[in-house]
Amino acid sequence: MKTELTRLLLEALKSLEGTLLPGPVDPESAVVERARDAQHGDFASNVALRLAKTARRNPRELAQAIIAALPPDPRLERAEVAGAGFINFFLARDAYVREIVQVHELGAAYGRATPAVRHRVLLEFVSANPTGPMHVGHGRQAAYGDALATLLEAAGNEVFREYYINDAGRQMEILAVSVWLRYLEACGESLVFPQNGYRGEYIRPVATRLLELAGESLRHPAAAVFTDLPPDAPEGDKDQYIDAVITRARTLIGEDGWQRVLRLGLDGMLGEIRDDLEGFGVRFDRWTSEREFNESGAIDRALERLRERDLIYTKDGAQWFRATQFGDDEDRVVVRENGVKTYFASDIAYHLEKRERGYDTLIDVLGADHHGYVARVRGGLQAFGHPGECLEVCLIQLVSLYRNGVKLSMGKREATFVTLRQLREEVGNDACRLFYLMRSNDQPLDFDLELAKSKSNENPVFYIQYAHARVASVMKELAARGLAYDPAQARALVLARGAELLAGEHAQAMITGISRYPEIIAQAAAHRAPHALVHFLRDFANTLHTFYNAERVLVPEDDVRAARVYLLLAVQQVLRNGLAVLGVSAPETM
Repeated sequence: MKTELTRLLLEALKSLEGTLLPGPVDPESAVVERARDAQHGDFASNVALRLAKTARRNPRELAQAIIAALPPDPRLERAEVAGAGFINFFLARDAYVREIVQVHELGAAYGRATPAVRHRVLLEFVSANPTGPMHVGHGRQAAYGDALATLLEAAGNEVFREYYINDAGRQMEILAVSVWLRYLEACGESLVFPQNGYRGEYIRPVATRLLELAGESLRHPAAAVFTDLPPDAPEGDKDQYIDAVITRARTLIGEDGWQRVLRLGLDGMLGEIRDDLEGFGVRFDRWTSEREFNESGAIDRALERLRERDLIYTKDGAQWFRATQFGDDEDRVVVRENGVKTYFASDIAYHLEKRERGYDTLIDVLGADHHGYVARVRGGLQAFGHPGECLEVCLIQLVSLYRNGVKLSMGKREATFVTLRQLREEVGNDACRLFYLMRSNDQPLDFDLELAKSKSNENPVFYIQYAHARVASVMKELAARGLAYDPAQARALVLARGAELLAGEHAQAMITGISRYPEIIAQAAAHRAPHALVHFLRDFANTLHTFYNAERVLVPEDDVRAARVYLLLAVQQVLRNGLAVLGVSAPETM
């Protein structure tokens, strides 16, 4: 309904252009909102107040002219001027009833926008370092990114999902040396594992595979590996120590051997990540390798373009990007004194490449520690002539797991974390998805394992899915009693007498909820807020449960029964549509 009223309002404004209004009206000014007080109508707009200054008209006078120009529509009973110049819209008694019919006609497409021109969005999410299995923190990023992508598509955008594989840099070298050291253990060597290595059990299967493929060709005595190295923590520096172990390993097995170990480790970890995401129902259109991107020359080409614009200078042997010219609080190093390019140089080149692929908006879903990332990468894009606001960054706060009120400890390097796979096996994909999405991404999340598994009204997954299943049980009961239900006949009945047959308070609450669904999709997409859809679905499920507990559906009166079943099936369809956006199933039985 909100969309239709906005359309009517824009048509009225267009008809006034060149007369009361001096020129074309920005569609963004035609804001329609639900009225807070039913006495003030169903919807309201402050468009006359917004345009009064430009039109050089009294807001109330302009509001009256806009009302007079509104095209006739059977769903709109009347519009009135209120207060300083607000326009209040009063819908016809059967306006919402027609929305039920539309749900039946559109089915899975109900609530989905179909703009004339689709906005192109590139959404990068998860992008976890391939140094181990996905943990519960990565799971929140996966659930959020996937739901946001589907939500943006439902709102009419063209969305491309991308995973950036961080397969270059020091963390990959630590992975490789960790695999090699476990391989030495598998060969029979006894050693003390470095404090800064990846110590999780997930490394051992990769090391075993290395032994199967390479035999003992890469084996060296432990003494040859660790002799004359600086001390490890706690006596020494764990970073210096692991770097020394890496250097020693590369010397002993040679560059070919080292690359073989590194590739095996990367492929093993990446395979685990792909399996986890596939099992979680998360797909990507493209997997981009950082290593391959770096080797493509894209970073060098981007830096050369910046040099041509005099946006890079040399200081203390390093090369700096003039980031302060674009709103950053300091200039940024792009090439270090030793000639190694920084992550920032890679980031701006990569985002430039994204834009040059033709995407209007770039959205990165990142961990909470990337809060300083936005300004500097936006500055890089601006340096190439792109608007900084084309880049958005959605930060995902931390997840804490609780079991029986006790917080579980987690640390990736120490391998004490809970993997996404373990969480999914314990509570199921649906609970994982919905619990991850219950809170705004910028708020920390406490994940209650016992609640997620419970079959109670306090569990939002169970509560929403049970509402969907309840309608299915009504249809089974209908058939079991031998009662007739003709969808075409029910449609005609609701169009003719729906306002009368569905006049009760609880039925009206469900009808209003149905009409709000397209608005929620649009708002949640605009605010990058899947949690708003979760809250709507829980409230909407409550309207169905309340109706079910207060009213009989399979009443003796044929017309009332048909209308109520028709309404319940529309409610079920909206629940199913909303759950599909979130990646949650809609079971027929519970």
